[in-house]
Amino acid sequence: MNTVDTDSRTTGSLPAFNARTLGLMFVAGFFATVAFDLLGQIISPGLGFSRLSPHGLARSLLGSLGLPNGDFAGYFVHFYLVGLIGYPVGWLFVFRPIWHRIAGQTNWFLPSAIYGFGLWVLAIGGTTSVADLPFFLNFTGIAWVALVGHMLGTGIMKKRGTLQFPGQRPVTMDEKSPSFAGSSIAGNAILVDGDRWTHS
Repeated sequence: MNTVDTDSRTTGSLPAFNARTLGLMFVAGFFATVAFDLLGQIISPGLGFSRLSPHGLARSLLGSLGLPNGDFAGYFVHFYLVGLIGYPVGWLFVFRPIWHRIAGQTNWFLPSAIYGFGLWVLAIGGTTSVADLPFFLNFTGIAWVALVGHMLGTGIMKKRGTLQFPGQRPVTMDEKSPSFAGSSIAGNAILVDGDRWTHS
């Protein structure tokens, strides 16, 4: 039976940038964006809280930069550029390696919550300032729904970062290094949500 070393010096390394990683990023970003929009546009108003429609923030940002800011542009920026690309890239290639260097392997909840909080600060604090909107939207109800949405979305993105296709070993957003996928032990040792699993 082979095992994978879980030393924190190696767990922070960047994953291979290949078709599998790219596909996994898109799937994780898709689930996160759908959860974010489901909360903001259906669940939150259904419970009597604010409705959150992030494409409006994207439209305001585009307009303040002098770019086309119609509905299509807002949805394109929100769903494709931010949801499918920006959030997963930020997690996989920026936040996760830093987190693993500092804290090592931990439960998925804490780093996901911190990453979601950071995204909320960036979106509702930073982007609103650039888009000529009130700082943190004056901390109205929409700001708090956005906080919950960002934390929920990143948690789901992290949990959906583990996929298993029929007949294949699981593919994870937490595989240790570019050389892991092609190593001789790739079929015998895997990482699933930061936990080491081995099989022979």
